[in-house]
Order: sequence, then structure tokens, then C-alpha cells
Amino acid sequence: MNIDAKTANEEYSLPCAEALLAGTLALMTGHVQACCDRQRGLMGLKITDNLSRLAAHPRLTPQFRTMLWNLRARWQLQLQQHGDVAPSEPDRRLWHRESSSVQ
Repeated sequence: MNIDAKTANEEYSLPCAEALLAGTLALMTGHVQACCDRQRGLMGLKITDNLSRLAAHPRLTPQFRTMLWNLRARWQLQLQQHGDVAPSEPDRRLWHRESSSVQ
């Protein structure tokens, strides 16, 4: 099997809600495996944001959206209890400075 055929088999085209759900599940897996508290905290924040977006998605059933809101509340509580909250100001030490001109 050549690399192009293998790559083509790994590409997916998912509807918006399913793609967001797949990404959220991947983040949940990463959250459990994270070796750094900062990474874990940032992933947790993204998970709660994704769960909020999913809970508001119009193509999901009301029952599923209710379950997502409850799951989001549990994640949010867990993040607060463990102090996994994002800093109010991101660390900008490694950010590039604004260019005075555009090339």
C-alpha cells in the first residue's frame, strides 16, 4: 500500500456536530494522558467550551443537549476544584512582536 492510499483512508468528512464531538472526545483522552498541569487545564477549558457548543447545537436532540449541559457542568466543577483555570492574561513571552510593515 502506498502512502497516498493510506492517507486517503484516514481522512474523514464529518458533519459539524459529529466533528466537534470527535474532537471533544480526543481532548478528553488527551486530558487524562497530559503530563503537564498547564496542558491539562487548557484542555479542560477547551473541553468545557466544546461541550457548551455541542449543547447548543440545533441538530442534536433536546435530551442529548441536556446530557451535554450536565457533563459540561461536571467538567467545569472539576476544573474549579483542581485549580485548572486559564490565567487571565496569556503568557506572551514567546509571541512575535507586531511588524512595522507588511511584506
